[in-house]
Amino acid sequence: MEGPSPSLAVLRDRPVWPAAGRRQSGGEAETDRDMKKHFRVCRFIMETGVKLGMRSVPVATACVLYHRFFQRARLQAYEPYLVAMSCVYLAGKVEEQHTRTRDIINVSHRYFNSGSVTLECDKEFWDLRDSVVQCELLILRQLNFHVSFEHPHKYLLHYLMSVKSLVNRHAWSRTPVAETSWALLRDCYHGAMCIRHTPQHIAIATLHLALDSYGVELPVGEREWWQVLCVDVTKADIDAVISDLLQLYDMEAKCI
Repeated sequence: MEGPSPSLAVLRDRPVWPAAGRRQSGGEAETDRDMKKHFRVCRFIMETGVKLGMRSVPVATACVLYHRFFQRARLQAYEPYLVAMSCVYLAGKVEEQHTRTRDIINVSHRYFNSGSVTLECDKEFWDLRDSVVQCELLILRQLNFHVSFEHPHKYLLHYLMSVKSLVNRHAWSRTPVAETSWALLRDCYHGAMCIRHTPQHIAIATLHLALDSYGVELPVGEREWWQVLCVDVTKADIDAVISDLLQLYDMEAKCI
């Protein structure tokens, strides 16, 4: 895996607040380079979350915080990995799985410097900790303190239980539809698609793709199974989510 940065000192030394006169409004078209950067940073968030023992929803919240922040701010104005560390810290508070800043900093330090020892509580550590806390306040202000989000996880769980009851239990046990659906859902958070589409549509689309991938067929009725589970979703909505997800996989190949 490509290392994102040679040292945490890069994060410590870069100002959290933007330079005076620099334009901060979002809305500009993302370049291919920006999308690659966001992909790598979100992978960092997920790997850091796993090493910190965070549940899937707090990690998802951290990714959404990150994407929401850079929906409003220019990537060039802030250090994305510092923003990511603060998003992990803030997500732990939002989802009531509080994580210490020391743990986040040490896990991040080992991510950037494989095989390194734990940081000492010296000036470098405290400066970085202050940067993480300052950046957390910046994120809160940038998002107007709207930091609670609805995720697709609960919908996917409900949809999986409903679909499982319609499929032959032997056919269901032979195909990892559930595992694949959860993996696809997790991958959606690598890009801004997780904030472009509604949680229900993402859940339906990931399940639809998993079923198609393994050739699992559901009983045919007057309506499609996905219309029964989510009344406002259309085939175009499903195709849009799947298209965005496939673009993320293409982005992953470019990031290797």
